[in-house]
Amino acid sequence: MELDIFNRTRRLVGDSVLENIFQKRVILFGVGGVGSWCAESLVRSGIKELVIVDSDRVSVTNVNRQLMATTKTVGQVKVEVLKNRLLEINPNANIIALQDIYEEANTEKFQLDTFDYIIDAIDSLENKMQLLWHATHTKATVFSSMGAALKMDPTRIKVAEFWKVTGCPLARALRDKFKRKKLKPAKNVMCVYSEELLQNLGEIPENDGAPAEFHKVAYNGTMAHAVAIFGFTLAGLVMNDIYQKALKAE
Repeated sequence: MELDIFNRTRRLVGDSVLENIFQKRVILFGVGGVGSWCAESLVRSGIKELVIVDSDRVSVTNVNRQLMATTKTVGQVKVEVLKNRLLEINPNANIIALQDIYEEANTEKFQLDTFDYIIDAIDSLENKMQLLWHATHTKATVFSSMGAALKMDPTRIKVAEFWKVTGCPLARALRDKFKRKKLKPAKNVMCVYSEELLQNLGEIPENDGAPAEFHKVAYNGTMAHAVAIFGFTLAGLVMNDIYQKALKAE
């Protein structure tokens, strides 16, 4: 059945590249609005060795934009729900779901040196900085998502190297944080971003309709199409990198 699943992929990239895709190990941090769609695209494209990391459970406020969030999955562990979906796509994939959060104190447990690709789709500024710092000191190729909230126009979503991202408050804050600590990523990191920045409108209920354990200090408006394009673009960067490297090796 796996040969049938990836028949169209093989017709595009050929046998040797597809086998190359099958062999790559990928770890994805954050499976929210951006990360969940990235994971879906990776597995549908042939990635079979995938670790997904996220500490959260599905909230009702996730339903408008996150792949695995439905009214039936509210309250369930995000990585477990997503893992089950990914295995329905390819039962032969090795999907490891870690209900955990990346932070400097637990870097070693993720064994970043064992991966070919490390993808950052996390929200916490401090943890994002630490991940990019440590990930770029490995042999892995690293891709990162900048802020995907408050976006509407899909044509304004772009890709640039971390230090060349413009118009994104998250990227600016992240660069400032690196500079204050007198650090910088050890190698280039291609990032998905958009210069568009809309304003939040309307009032948010005290609990935003979510169980107390899901409540956050601040919410930004977000649309499914925007975060999905961010996620698919991250996956596309991985696929194109594998493809280009395989062509050069021939």
